[in-house]
Amino acid sequence: MKRTGSAVWNGDLKTGTGTVSTESGAIDGVAYGFATRFEDAPGSNPEELIGAAHAGCFSMALSGQLAERGMTAERIETHAAVSLEKVDAGFAITKVHLDLTATIPGADTAAFREAAEAAKAGCPVSKLLDAEITLDAKLA
Repeated sequence: MKRTGSAVWNGDLKTGTGTVSTESGAIDGVAYGFATRFEDAPGSNPEELIGAAHAGCFSMALSGQLAERGMTAERIETHAAVSLEKVDAGFAITKVHLDLTATIPGADTAAFREAAEAAKAGCPVSKLLDAEITLDAKLA
């Protein structure tokens, strides 16, 4: 299986502009630039897209891990905070913090936490990232 994304960039680093798109069209020509990435200007940036991808991947992986333990979630809500920091060699994504709230009728708390840790380690996006990944997991 292969999925694609694309980007177009015009101009220099600080004043240039770009757009990102996905093969499916779910994201199509979404604008990004220096100010949306390194300042707080409105628009998108690669880190928030990675955060959304990580949250989605982790949530699906958790669903699978819960099923292996005989649980089914009514709702899994995951927020991923991606940290972009200046390091010796420039900038790097150094951390991702996953904040999970799940509604699981009759959940066994220990099994839930075990499933969440397994999903964090096993999610393909987690495996891709060379960053510290932390997790806060709670049942609603």
